[in-house]
Amino acid sequence: MPSTDARAETLRRLRAGSGQLATAALKSLDADYHWFRELPARERSWVGIVAQAGIDSFVAWFADRSETTRSAMEVFAAAPPELTRVISLQHALAIVRTAVKVVEGHSDDFAAPGAEQMLREAVLRYSREIAFSAAEVYARAAESRGAWDARIEALVVDALVRGEVDDAIPSRAAALGWKPGPTLVMVGTTASALGEVESAEVRRSIRRAAGNALVGIHGDDLVVVARTDESHEAVAKQLLHVFGPGPVVLGPPAVTLLEVARATRAAIAGATAAPAWALAPRPVHADDLLPERVLVGDAAARDRLLAIAYDPIQRAGGALQETVATFLDCGRSLELTARTMFVHANTVRYRLKKVAEITGWDVLHTRDAHVLSTAMALGRLRESTPPSL
Repeated sequence: MPSTDARAETLRRLRAGSGQLATAALKSLDADYHWFRELPARERSWVGIVAQAGIDSFVAWFADRSETTRSAMEVFAAAPPELTRVISLQHALAIVRTAVKVVEGHSDDFAAPGAEQMLREAVLRYSREIAFSAAEVYARAAESRGAWDARIEALVVDALVRGEVDDAIPSRAAALGWKPGPTLVMVGTTASALGEVESAEVRRSIRRAAGNALVGIHGDDLVVVARTDESHEAVAKQLLHVFGPGPVVLGPPAVTLLEVARATRAAIAGATAAPAWALAPRPVHADDLLPERVLVGDAAARDRLLAIAYDPIQRAGGALQETVATFLDCGRSLELTARTMFVHANTVRYRLKKVAEITGWDVLHTRDAHVLSTAMALGRLRESTPPSL
């Protein structure tokens, strides 16, 4: 057992040589780790601060071992919090190991005669404390980043739901890893109200299938905004299991955040209107629910239905508009339509085929007829409304 004088002399030598040890630790890092050599000057200086703090902390602990926890935490408190974003926990532990190796390698130079073994044992014991402290610091940093990211995610999704994309939203979305590109929007409900643990599991499941997806959970409502270059139908199929029973609606194609906001609004309106279509598939596209969305007061759906179903027929001229309207009013009977219009049934068929080519909806099919019937009604209402109203 070293004498008190040997311990005091060892402590004096350590204090006098702490700067030399820190410099040696940085040289060892530069020689052993390519990631350290590639760091910018500012980040290298942060590592230098940590290395120096580690040496100083060991010296303080060696002087008074009751200060173990406080001194160990001071090592990482000396550097800016941004260090945890630049340097991984694995690299932080490499810094600790290097500092320990350097102190241990110089133990014979700094230990008083007879205190060499005592200094080596102290270094090994303290290295364990530092390693635990590093893990705790990084765990706290991860928890803090997670909480911050969750708040930013909630703000971004809320803005998309409200359709209010101001100048701050793109930067907030970028901070979460979102980049402009093909984006899938899905809206539905959860199986039940989710607690914190269940919500976290839902988010993990979604991100396993769709990477950096933005997720909004509001009570029983679930909104997923997934930037993906994969087939949206395939990704939607993978994500379907995270939704509870009931309609799941896919928003229209979107690339920019403004388009994503419109797609999100359309999908939300579709989720509200979907129960009106008893045979709606799951998932169902928001644009396939245009008639039902009109029923729940979705002005965007009304304008889109007029633009893609009524206006093309009207612009085509001829007797297409009259033929579609008469066919629908006659209960979709070709013969009755032909008699009412005093034309041959084949003429009616030809005109209806042209309508299908123009709009993409075939009035001979029940669902398509419902879409066109709604579009024709909206068109007639628009034309009968005085401009001043």
